[in-house]
Amino acid sequence: MPFIPHTEEDISAMLASIGAATIDDLFDEIPPSLISAGLKQVPPGMNEMDVTRLMLERAEADGRYLNFIGAGAYEHHIPAAVWQITTRGEFYSSYTPYQAEASQGTLQLLYEYQTMMASLMGMDVSNASMYDGASALAEAALMAVRSHKSSRRILIPATVHPIYRRVVRAIVANQGIDVIELPYSQQSGQTLLDALVEFGKEEFAALVIPQPNFFGVLEDVDALTDWAHGKNALAIGVVNPTALAVLTPPGEWGEKGADIAVGEGQPLGIPLSSGGPYFGFMACKQTLVRQMPGRIIGRTTDQEGKPGFVLTLQAREQHIRRSKATSNICTNQGLMVTAATIYMALVGPEGLRRIATQSHANTLTLVEKLEGVAGIKRAFNGPVFHEAVISLPAPAEDVLDRLKTERILGGLNLRDFYPELGNAMLVCATETKTSGDLENYAERLKKAING
Repeated sequence: MPFIPHTEEDISAMLASIGAATIDDLFDEIPPSLISAGLKQVPPGMNEMDVTRLMLERAEADGRYLNFIGAGAYEHHIPAAVWQITTRGEFYSSYTPYQAEASQGTLQLLYEYQTMMASLMGMDVSNASMYDGASALAEAALMAVRSHKSSRRILIPATVHPIYRRVVRAIVANQGIDVIELPYSQQSGQTLLDALVEFGKEEFAALVIPQPNFFGVLEDVDALTDWAHGKNALAIGVVNPTALAVLTPPGEWGEKGADIAVGEGQPLGIPLSSGGPYFGFMACKQTLVRQMPGRIIGRTTDQEGKPGFVLTLQAREQHIRRSKATSNICTNQGLMVTAATIYMALVGPEGLRRIATQSHANTLTLVEKLEGVAGIKRAFNGPVFHEAVISLPAPAEDVLDRLKTERILGGLNLRDFYPELGNAMLVCATETKTSGDLENYAERLKKAING
């Protein structure tokens, strides 16, 4: 809420009705020695006009940039209605819908979200939801180990987002789970299928399959899924939800389909905002539903036969015995899920398909223009969705710094993540880029390379 509506008279009336003289009386059970003397490091308060001016000045200091960075966080157009509806008080201030009779609106929205995500993933069931894409992948790894029971090894390609791999290791390492990294082809940018022979000699619980991968390249998901199932392991898809408007969904990969699908939901109506917030999604086959963390909303009928919505499965120890809990996930970025549901409902399947198609076309056009600049070439020859790695004839950090002075965020320097690629950066173009934007970037990049 933008302000607290209670006047001093309102507060006095409420206190009088419960027999308290002051608000401090409500906390009289706290020993005086534990009560803070005041927040000494907090600056003096400001009125609304001054706060508004301060925030506008800070926003202007940030400036406006033409953005070609992707790498897991994507700039898409968000219809104005998405957040106009999301920030209505009914959604904006709602909490976990434990009381079904008081939370039918929120529960119905979450049910519809699950239906949309399960359809998009080609899976039987979706939860609602996870912290972010990285922790969702870690939870999927834990699901696989619980389900497999005889192996605590996870195979994860080096083409999976570097941050995702780091988060997975941080979460599962202390649980005695080994994360084995698979190499990629220096030519195509795809996971090396031939390398699987060596790593598949021992039993493993799951193979992680990114689509598209961190390089923007499309993996041979059918072959990878079938290989995992041939080794009695689960196939975990890490996917971009926008890409699935035009690509085969994880539930249809190979002969049997992937077993679990996870990813980052930010492309579905969540703006880029200083590093967050994000939300993770997870869908799986019916056989794994009892291993799924988070919560699942179900549709039922009451005694009068009227439809209603309830929390059907809740997998954390707050609700069940600790030994039976699958996770300690305590929140699920519910407001982001609300925005994503409204976004998907507004754009619809055809709208999402157009967004994906235009993003793909813009990226192909961008790469073609960049390859026309002397010294620039594509690092990999594998097919891409809306990102690609380009090799530069100059240090990527210098080029990106020069572009930034031109108010262009040129891409992600890959040196820290993949030093073997040398002067390479990951570039992205979504449906928000015009032909003029692409031409402008190519011209500025040419000048940046020449210093």
